[in-house]
Amino acid sequence: MENLHQLEIIILLLTIVLALTTVARRILIPYPILLVVGGLVLGIVPGLPTVALNPDLVFLVFLPPILWAAAYFTSWRDFRRNIRPISLLAVGLVLATTAVVAAVAHVVLGFGWAEAIALGAIVSPPDAVSATAIGKRLNMPRRIVTILEGESLVNDATALVLYRAAVAAVVSGSFVVGEALFEFVYAAVAGVVVGVVVGWVMRWVLHAIEDSFTEIAATLLAPYVAWVIGESIHASAVLSCVAGGIYLRQHFSKVVAPTTRLHGRAVWELVVFVLNGVIFILIGLQLGTLREAVPPDRLWSFVIGGTLISVTAIVVRLGWVPLIATIPRYLSSTLRARDPLPPWPHIFLVAWTGMRGIVTLAAAMALPVSTGTGAPFPFRSEIILLSFMVILATLVLQGLTLAPLMRTLGVSGGSEGEGEEMHAREQAAGAALVRLNELTKEDWPKPAHVEQLESHYGGRLQRFSPDAEIDPDCKKETSDAFLRLREETLAAERSALIRLRDEGTISDEVLHRLEQEVDVEALRLGIGERRMHV
Repeated sequence: MENLHQLEIIILLLTIVLALTTVARRILIPYPILLVVGGLVLGIVPGLPTVALNPDLVFLVFLPPILWAAAYFTSWRDFRRNIRPISLLAVGLVLATTAVVAAVAHVVLGFGWAEAIALGAIVSPPDAVSATAIGKRLNMPRRIVTILEGESLVNDATALVLYRAAVAAVVSGSFVVGEALFEFVYAAVAGVVVGVVVGWVMRWVLHAIEDSFTEIAATLLAPYVAWVIGESIHASAVLSCVAGGIYLRQHFSKVVAPTTRLHGRAVWELVVFVLNGVIFILIGLQLGTLREAVPPDRLWSFVIGGTLISVTAIVVRLGWVPLIATIPRYLSSTLRARDPLPPWPHIFLVAWTGMRGIVTLAAAMALPVSTGTGAPFPFRSEIILLSFMVILATLVLQGLTLAPLMRTLGVSGGSEGEGEEMHAREQAAGAALVRLNELTKEDWPKPAHVEQLESHYGGRLQRFSPDAEIDPDCKKETSDAFLRLREETLAAERSALIRLRDEGTISDEVLHRLEQEVDVEALRLGIGERRMHV
């Protein structure tokens, strides 16, 4: 009966997720915000079953695939180009936020220093899921999305190392700075190494497998392998998943067939959508059920404390982002020439977009119940409640105001990447024509087929040049010789696209989009199961 009860809860949650997501799309609100609010409302409805959230479940079940997918769809080129602001946010801002929040919690709220630092580390990292789900849906400029995603992928590692050091100090009663610094460096380096190794192994596993569904299942298993290995050697499991996802994306186009890429993308998008939906509604449910932990006579003190910590976290970010945008350029003329100061509306948008979510939720819930002496963990309930109020304040306040703020500031993604895409299409068509000319020297291609494809790719070259007008459609043929010829030209297109990505000429986003068109064409011709050797 207990299993049946749990199954009913899962079905109910999934139904609510689908319903609220549909409503969110209709009223043009980012769905994570509506899911959190919906969960909050459900949590205060009397008579509904309480959903207890195990923090280990959040870390192990939800985080690995979400981080892996976010890293997989992050452009490595754009990430590298923005490594300076990403690092200053993911490391510098996390340290600054932790320090200021800890000072406020210690001086104003009376927390001990170790507990205050634990609270600061919990609320310091903005959420990868929120940044991806909200930023892209609002059509933010690509560089802003890249910086926010890059920050949110890396900052969890910094925050969790600080969090563990602070919790260990509370539990053991001592704190050694040297050990904490060593743990930070070791966790970061070892985490990246684990991720790259898992990605490398997965690359060769996929190369050896020839079944599409097995290949997709292997990609779903990979983030959990990276996470478990990272945790087992006390490395940053977050960075393991991030490094693994980025590494595998760089080689994925070369090791699997078009069918695997198309089906795999659909499977991954569904999995990530469901996990995102469930975790955001669980955040709301936990916020709702925590009302029972607040004594009525202390309700307003918690509200004031939560407001104070939330405002502190937001204000620190609002101050930090303009500083890291202006000071390095003021000190370096080379940087000013290479990368001029972005428009101030863009800087303000990065400063305002700091929604907290899944990591803050799990870290707060994972606080130990007692110290090493058996005494209760000091201020545990207060830290959990304050952390959840920061989640609610940043997700709802900042998330709901992003769209009107972008309209007020006149910020929009526009048609970024359009020039890259046109150039990539032109290069792919040119590569296909070169390959076609090479194949005409062999005896198997039929002249009629060669002529059709020359017309097709010649028209594409004309279309994607500045003075182009038309893209003549070639006659559809199904003979083995024509399919072989088409397979060779499609492989040449993909090879050209991958080369442009590897050279940094186009982003991974452009590669994804154009590669999907090539894969669809291969699937239409019935050659989607064949790996194209590029």
